Amino acid sequence: MKKLLSVLLSVILMLSVCTALADDAPIKLTLWTFQELHTELYQVMLDKWNADSAKPKLEIDFQVFPYEDMHNKLTIALQSGEGAPDLVDIEINMFANYLKGDIGLAPMNEYVVPIADHLVMSRLNNYAKDGNYYGIDHHIGATVMFYNTAILEAAGIDYTAIKTWDDFHEAGKTVLEKTGKPMIVWESADCWSVYPMVNQHGGDWLTPDNQVRMDEPLVVNTLAFMKSMLDDGSAIPCPGGWTHTEEYWGWMNGGNCAAVCMPFWYLDRFTNYMPDLAGQMKIAPMPLWPDGGHKSAQMGGTGTAVVASSPNAEVAKEFLAYACLTFDGCVTTWKICGFDPILMDVYGSEEMKEPNKFFEYYDQDIFAVLSGVLDDIPDTCLTEYFPTATDIVKTQMAYRLVELREDPEQIAHDCAEELRSQID
Repeated sequence: MKKLLSVLLSVILMLSVCTALADDAPIKLTLWTFQELHTELYQVMLDKWNADSAKPKLEIDFQVFPYEDMHNKLTIALQSGEGAPDLVDIEINMFANYLKGDIGLAPMNEYVVPIADHLVMSRLNNYAKDGNYYGIDHHIGATVMFYNTAILEAAGIDYTAIKTWDDFHEAGKTVLEKTGKPMIVWESADCWSVYPMVNQHGGDWLTPDNQVRMDEPLVVNTLAFMKSMLDDGSAIPCPGGWTHTEEYWGWMNGGNCAAVCMPFWYLDRFTNYMPDLAGQMKIAPMPLWPDGGHKSAQMGGTGTAVVASSPNAEVAKEFLAYACLTFDGCVTTWKICGFDPILMDVYGSEEMKEPNKFFEYYDQDIFAVLSGVLDDIPDTCLTEYFPTATDIVKTQMAYRLVELREDPEQIAHDCAEELRSQID
């Protein structure tokens, strides 16, 4: 299968239009990103590209900006028609902003459609409109549970026996009683706790035609469950407000909490920022909701896109496909970033089993856990109002639930009304 896919991708890439300069001077591209880790991946793939004499030589200027600054800069460049890069990383919560009106991004259909059966298309659907795929993600972003087994074992808990969220809550009560430590934290200043819980349960903030779902009973029930853990102390507010702060990493690294629920790509947050937990942390599927839902939820992501007005758009598209859709590119993504690649063919391959810092840190068959949930990850409904919904969750829903402990039904109602007012 790997060889067949490689041949297919080679044919696709050869058929693309690449304008090589007559004097063999490299074609110069600019790539904007807000995530420096991505530049490491692209540099490795650029070196491999340039080692192939059949390809035009490329030179890429990687420019890393703060998150808000980069997206604001991109918006201005696309609106003015001046100063845009050739390639750009667009964060998933922001991507819908660039699919409005005259879309300034180039479709990647000639690379995506022929191998769609090999890709986790729920990821690429996040960056699609009217049948065109404008962004290529680096990973699936499957949400999993990270367990501190040292804490759980001290409380007499076997993490593999936790199958449902009710099991998880009961385990949390025991952990608190036996160790004095919380089972989990909920974020009060971002969406990384609330949205995966709602999405896995079967909910979302919007429908494809922008009908608001934020106050549906399923959302209220999910918030009520989260509040029940806060009420008995088995969950507490996240130090620092969310799970991407130095305050949280230091606190978690000190062995102060039994679990965190985050996407698969959070693997490297532990290896990079919580080294003292090496050998203690284990990965497991999200607990299931007793009344239905899914095995996991997709969370986070970056749609790398080619700017349509780029004079080198065709070769930029070819390089993007080479870096993110080929077998080698997806294996390299795992090895460098610790991401769960979107190309299904890599799973189970010998290349993905080679020793690295992630296998050493977690000391388990990481992909055995991941493979058990890949068949049941729901789509995210990323309309142009999803960024607005996310802002409401960050600034209102999460804070009122986690810090103020307000009534879940009232929170959902107020947030839904706020979202409706923004749409109307």
